[in-house]
Amino acid sequence: MKKNLLISLKLTVVMLILCSVLYPLLIAGIGKATSGGGKGKTLSVNGKVVGYELIGQKFTDDKYFWGRPSAVDYNAAGSAGSNKGPSNPDYLKVVQDRIDTFLVHNTGVKKEEIPADLVTASGSGLDPDISPASAYVQVKRIANIRGIAEDKVRSLVDQHIDKTILGPSVVNVLKLNIALDNLSVRTPSEK
Repeated sequence: MKKNLLISLKLTVVMLILCSVLYPLLIAGIGKATSGGGKGKTLSVNGKVVGYELIGQKFTDDKYFWGRPSAVDYNAAGSAGSNKGPSNPDYLKVVQDRIDTFLVHNTGVKKEEIPADLVTASGSGLDPDISPASAYVQVKRIANIRGIAEDKVRSLVDQHIDKTILGPSVVNVLKLNIALDNLSVRTPSEK
C-alpha cells in the first residue's frame, strides 16, 4: 500500500512539473520565436496599430469591405461559434437577417449571388478572411460610395488574394481595407 502511494505521489509531482511548468514554458518559448514574439501579427497605419492580421474585425461602414459575421462580436477573448445547427429556426433567422441587411446595402445584388461566408459566422467567430467572391460582390457598393472606378477596386481585390497550397484562396479584410484607404487618399490626378 505504501509502495503504491509513494509511486502515485511521485508520478503526480512529475506530471505536475511537466504539465504546469515545462509545457507552458515550451509553448511560450515557441511563441517568442515566431514573428511578433507571440503577441500576434499587428497591422499599423502611420505608426498606429489598427488591428491584428489573424483576428477579424467588425466593419459595418459601407465604404469598407465587410468580413465574416462573428458569433462572439469579434471578441478575441471569447472565441466561439454559434453552436446552432443549419436547421435551427433561430440560426436561420439570424442568417436571413444578415442576408436582408446585405441586400439593403448592396443594391443590385441578388440573394443567390451572396457568398455563404458573408452571412455565416466561422467556427472561431474571428475569421479575418473572406473568399474572393465575397470581396467581388461588394466592389460596386464601395466604388460608388468612394467615387472610385469599379475596375480599380476590383484590381485592388485581385492584388490581395492569398492563394494557399491546401485550402481555398482568401482575402484578408483588414489588409484590403487598409489598402482601400490608401487608394482613396490619392490625389484626383492619380485616380
